Amino acid sequence: MVHRSRGDAVRGGEVKLLAHRDEPASLREKLLAAVRTEFSGDVIVFDPRDPVFGGPACAVTGCVRVGHGQGLCNGHHLRWRNEGRPALGAFVAMTDPRCFGRAVGDAVPVFERQVTLTALAPGLRLEVQYLLQCRRDDQLARCSVPTAARMVRVLESIPITSLLDWDESRWRTSFGHPVPKDTGARALLIYGLQKLDELAFGQGWESEYPRDVWRLHHLGHPAGDGSPARLHFDRIAQPWLRELAKRWLRWRLSTGLGATAAARCLGALTRFARFLERAPLSVERLADVDRSVLEQYLADLAAELAGRPAHRSHVGLLNQFFQAVRHHSWDLSLPGTATLYPEDYPKGTEQLPRALPEHVITQVERPSNLERFDNPSYELTTRILIRCGLRVSDALKLAFDCIIEDGDGAPYLRYYNHKMRREALVPIDEELRGLIGDQQRRVLARFPDGAPVLFPRPLTNPDGRKPIGSSVYRGALDRWLRKCDVRDERGQPVHLTPHQWRHSLGTTLINLDVPQEVVRKLLDHDSHQMVAHYARLSDKTIRRHWERARKVNVSGEVVTLDPEGPLAEASWAKQRLARATQALPNGYCGLPLVKTCPHANACLSCPVFITTAEFLPLHRQHHEQVVEIITAAEAKGQTRMVEMNRQVAENLEKIINALAEDETSGGSADAS
Repeated sequence: MVHRSRGDAVRGGEVKLLAHRDEPASLREKLLAAVRTEFSGDVIVFDPRDPVFGGPACAVTGCVRVGHGQGLCNGHHLRWRNEGRPALGAFVAMTDPRCFGRAVGDAVPVFERQVTLTALAPGLRLEVQYLLQCRRDDQLARCSVPTAARMVRVLESIPITSLLDWDESRWRTSFGHPVPKDTGARALLIYGLQKLDELAFGQGWESEYPRDVWRLHHLGHPAGDGSPARLHFDRIAQPWLRELAKRWLRWRLSTGLGATAAARCLGALTRFARFLERAPLSVERLADVDRSVLEQYLADLAAELAGRPAHRSHVGLLNQFFQAVRHHSWDLSLPGTATLYPEDYPKGTEQLPRALPEHVITQVERPSNLERFDNPSYELTTRILIRCGLRVSDALKLAFDCIIEDGDGAPYLRYYNHKMRREALVPIDEELRGLIGDQQRRVLARFPDGAPVLFPRPLTNPDGRKPIGSSVYRGALDRWLRKCDVRDERGQPVHLTPHQWRHSLGTTLINLDVPQEVVRKLLDHDSHQMVAHYARLSDKTIRRHWERARKVNVSGEVVTLDPEGPLAEASWAKQRLARATQALPNGYCGLPLVKTCPHANACLSCPVFITTAEFLPLHRQHHEQVVEIITAAEAKGQTRMVEMNRQVAENLEKIINALAEDETSGGSADAS
């Protein structure tokens, strides 16, 4: 991650050093210019109420030390634990404000408010001063003064003169126990390492492109909510493929591709790179990648991923990569046979929407259950997901001022659709507006100066800028489901994902006869394809329309079907199949599919022809045409032609009269 002038390139679990990226000679000058007076001393003293290095006073009245766990200072927290963790309110009211014999009114201990840097080398001391200043300015999370002091003691024991002497992977493994997510002194050191690197080499493509691990936040892609923080090109062993992968991903990111999608692209190339390393393949350069190699790779993919969505994705992304190499002429040695054809793609399997069953929806939407969330922010988030169908990341990132009104005063929820990269609106009711107002008041009580988000993270969030993470909400959702004992029809505990509420809302709206265009707008989809996906579960709605629609035969007689009768389901199945395979321009064939039609195309003289009011305009138009034919035939003396069409005209008149009567009475409204 960090570059230095010493030694060869080193590959670690997190970073790869680049020997040609020397530390700039101006780093010391940059540090001297950047460090402010309050951080430039050998002893840095912090205000105990500092939002980063301090915090609110202990909850015990009269204690001036900084509160941490349960709002208690370390001394009172230890006493609370030793007393068996009694009720916090009673403990705060009854306990002695003195800690370890210190009298009331004593100042905060020195070790909780100052850091001494005198034992550090001058250059290292300047770097630590800059580190602490950046941490204070960023206000990303609280960092106790004792933690900063422990970091200084670690640096005093290591024979280095600069944080840049070691790369990140060495810092993670040289002291303490390596863990996937560092906290404490080591995390503070790595944070400082990143800040020094930014100061020394800058940000943006000029800094990131030469690296084998791209830090996406330096390219304008913030991490969090499951988005990857880095792209690891160091996992592609072939230098020629690694360089092409970088060019491809730089181009894709510059055209607006998101971090998650970019990681999928890189994952597809990384898997292809691992395949090329296997014996007996002999692929030393791009020119060796021909159709034969691709056919072997397709077989390898099918053996590992057959039947999974990732199978089709890997094929498609690799093909996009080859197309980009050709289109941009990045490497002219790519063989013309290195092409993937449509038949190389595995057949896609369409999945049904994951709407929740009614039995489950009834339980999760029960007000008494919703009130059992241990945090009102989680409860309100759940209500918004249920009623508005937002994606969970969009809901959690709602702005503090997220409600607007139209000209009639009707409220709308304004949110940013991160997938579509645009703002969107969804109508809400007065109850939800009131609940959002309650949440805004809670946020202002915690952050009197205001916060930019509606759901600020409860911890490590001094200024309220950081929203609750989706993983945090998912954990709260799982705990809530267990607490409410939500079970499915078989009596098994229910596990659901926040996105299922979006599918449930879409399916519900379709089943309530809301037009697909309206559903598309409400859920802010780009195309009707996803809305049609929800509509696949609306078979009951189609059946209801069919049962309500007034159906007449060729004689204008009403065709009835008892929806509760023993043949209802079978008749409905036959009708669905007929609509799909025997649809006519002006109605449907009611003849069972196993029979042969004796009427050929003369459907208007067929006794099993069935039609509804939706075809009334066609019948009227057809009647006019038949009358014209009869008139012309009579003028020419064509008696047979007149007889044939007169029956059709009479049947059309019966049909039109019957359907027109139904249309006038409003009986066909449900069929439109």
